[in-house]
Formats: sequence, C-alpha cells, structure tokens
Amino acid sequence: MKHSLQLRLSQQLTLTPQLQQSIRLLQLSTLELNQELETMLQDNPLLERVEGSDSAEGEPYFGADETASTSESTSESVTESPPETSTESNEPGESVESAMEAPDSMWDDAPAGYTHSDDEEQDGPQMAACSETLREHLLWQLNLLNISDRDKSMVMLLVDALDDDGYLHQDFAELASLLPPELEVDPVELDTALKHLCNMDPVGVGARSLSECLVLQLESLPEETPGRAHAIEIARHHLEVMAARDFTNLKRLLRCNDAQLRAAQTLITSLNPRPGAEYAATDTRYIVHDVEVRKVKGQWTARLNTDAMPRLRINRVYADILRRNRNASSKELAMQLQEARWLIKNVQQRFDTILRVSQAIVERQRHFFDHGDVAMRPLVLREIAEEVGLHESTVSRVTTQKYMFTPRGIYELKYFFGSHVATDTGGACSATAIRALIKQLVAAEDTKRPLSDSHIVEVLSQQGIIVARRTIAKYREALQIPPVNLRKSL
Repeated sequence: MKHSLQLRLSQQLTLTPQLQQSIRLLQLSTLELNQELETMLQDNPLLERVEGSDSAEGEPYFGADETASTSESTSESVTESPPETSTESNEPGESVESAMEAPDSMWDDAPAGYTHSDDEEQDGPQMAACSETLREHLLWQLNLLNISDRDKSMVMLLVDALDDDGYLHQDFAELASLLPPELEVDPVELDTALKHLCNMDPVGVGARSLSECLVLQLESLPEETPGRAHAIEIARHHLEVMAARDFTNLKRLLRCNDAQLRAAQTLITSLNPRPGAEYAATDTRYIVHDVEVRKVKGQWTARLNTDAMPRLRINRVYADILRRNRNASSKELAMQLQEARWLIKNVQQRFDTILRVSQAIVERQRHFFDHGDVAMRPLVLREIAEEVGLHESTVSRVTTQKYMFTPRGIYELKYFFGSHVATDTGGACSATAIRALIKQLVAAEDTKRPLSDSHIVEVLSQQGIIVARRTIAKYREALQIPPVNLRKSL
C-alpha cells in the first residue's frame, strides 16, 4: 500500500475555557455559586468581594475595573470607574501611596455604636447549640434512678440498641449473646431493665412494635380519659382492622357504638407512633431565592434578589502594580487579571440569563400568580427557549435549583413546567392544575362517603377535562392522598 499526504478541511466546535466556566456557573445553585466564588477569591488575589459599605448607592452589583478597555464598558460587561486618588479614605480601590500615607489613627477608628470589651478578643465564635440526642436524654434519666449499677448497665445496653424512632427490634437472646459469658446475664434481667426503660420519657420508648408503643402511651393516660379502654383494646388486638377502616367489624368486636368508637379513634390518632423521632438529628437545607416576583401597576414583573447577587470587582492595588510593571515576571499576574474579568462577566451573564428566563415564565404563568395552582397553564422548556433565544439545555440549567419568591410562596423554576391533558374543547390543562383540583375535591368531600377515583374522573369531565382513572390515581398518590377506603370515617 502506497503512503501519501492529503489536505482536508473540516469544522470543529471547541468550547473555550470562558464558555466552559459560564456553563458551569449557570447550573450551580446560589449556595453552590457562593462556595465556588469563595474558592476563586482565595486563589486569585486580583479578585475581591465588595462589602455593602464599600459600594456607593447606584453602583452596579458587579464592581468596576479601571483597567478594562473602553469596548468592555457596556451594559453587558463590567462598568468602569476612574481610580480613586483621594487620601481621605482608605478603600481597597485606592493607590498604594495613599494607603501608605494614611494616619495610624485611621486604623483605630471604630464604627459608630461599637463598644469594645477587654474580653471580646478572648471569646471564640458563637456556635450553634447542639440538640440533645435520644441517648443523652435517656441516660440523664437513668442517672436519677435508684437502682443498682448492674441494672443501670442493662438499661444502657437497651438504650444503645434503640433505633432513631425509639423502638427495640433486637430480642433478649441476641442482646445477651453480645455480652461476655462471664457476666452471666439472664434474660429476666433484661426484661426488668426494659421495664425501667419503658417508664422513661418520652412515653413509648423501648417498645418492640407499634402496638406496644401505643399501648404504653394509652396506659400512661388517666383512667377517666374518654375512650381509653376501647383504645387499648384496639391497639393490642385490632390495630389492622382499624387501619383498614372496617368500622362495622370493629364495632362488632368491641361491642360499642359509634360515639365510643369515635372517641377511641380520636385518642389513638392523637398518639405519637415515633416517640424518639423528636430527638433525631435533622438535616436542615436552606434555600436562597434568586428572583422576586411582584405586581407593579397591575403587571407581574420579576427582578433579581440583590441579597443573593455577589458583588465582585478587580483589586485596584494589584491592577496598578500590573499596569506599571509590564514585564515577563508579571505574566502570571496578567493571566489572573484576565481570569478575574472572565469570572465577573460570566457571573453577571448568569444572573442576566436567570432574569430573562424568569420574566418569560412570569408572563406565561401570570394567571397562576392571580388565582393559584388551578390556573397553571401547560408549559414546556421549548416555549421559553424560543422566546428568550436560548437552547433548551440552557433553559434546563437555568431552571434547576433556582428559586422564585412569590406572594404565594417560594417555588423552583421547574415547578412552572409540566405535562398537560386534553380538554373537550380542544385545549389543554396542566398537570399542576389537575392536582390542585383533586386536592380541592378531596378537601370538600363528605368523609362518610368519600370520592372514588372514578367519581373524580366524572367530576373533572363535567368541567371539560378528559383524564383517565389511572392518571387520577397517580396524581392522588403524588399528593399523598390515601385511597377512598382509607379516607372513610364514622
């Protein structure tokens, strides 16, 4: 085979580092963006965050860069401002000479209303108080009991075997096998320790089943409590019958009337089936909304949340040094300057894109802000992408983990998108509106004769909404609404 050289022309799309950074910042949430910016602020000395007191009123939320070219000072880039030359203040944007000539008293000035304490520097940062765990709460009560040390050790063993809800699922034989044989632990001792544990707060802790947990809580109530005797009988033997809402069979088993059964049911539903859950550690997740929606002169408008927008600018001290020393040793500093400019521009572009997409969503869903979920109209990503001139993937990134603050609450931008079903007039109704209608129908139903899924289909068809019964069942389960047999009451 003969070797030869050939010339061939081809086109190839390459993502520049600036475009890659723009895409990455666009898909981050507000909290993730702040974490990303903190890392970049530590790595790049030419980038700094503008504090609230440092920025003048009316200054854009992205800081000025006096080294930027005139072509970059447009509405889509960083707004420039001349470098400060006054020696009366010591802002980060001043020149090196003015900062060195500042009097020593300037550094000792304290803000108005600030008082200094001698012990202030010794005090560490205030930490959030740790909540008490179930184990700590039970061991504190154990130390107050007048029992032997061996019995306390047995109770501690049971406390360590509890789950997060306060239940004891291991049997005594399994617990005894975990202990050294020389201790000669008798299951009777563990049973005595369990009785001590069940007498502790919260009531119901140490139970080995839901039935036992409810019985412990019912027995702790006064004997004259209405429905207590029947409630104990139900919790011990007929809990599954009550869960199935078979009230006719339940009245026959208990030999009681409707009023007595209603009192027992009310008493059981007031109990706590998870007594240890209140001491379980909870993972709190905070949401920072990106956009605020308000009604101005009869029109719903979206605007950015200024508190969530980082205020960034180029450090003027380092920029002045780079301007005066343009040699080979300053190449790394010049590269960091360019990276800082890219970051500021990409962050600004991120918020501009979020605002454009949010405003387009508000215009399409203005009836939702007036009337609620029942007025939500069908909407897909393609409609917003065509309106704002972006790709569907870009709109998908913008609406993920971005939140909108409205008079009706805080919603993720993806909440306003959804599938639709047809109507008899040839139109479409969104899935969100159908779920809202189902919720309204169930809330207004007669609990003695609740609406079935087939009946809900008939009610919606009378309103012109054509939907299948299995679709109603799917939406009902998504709303965590139990089926018709579990919604029936006396």
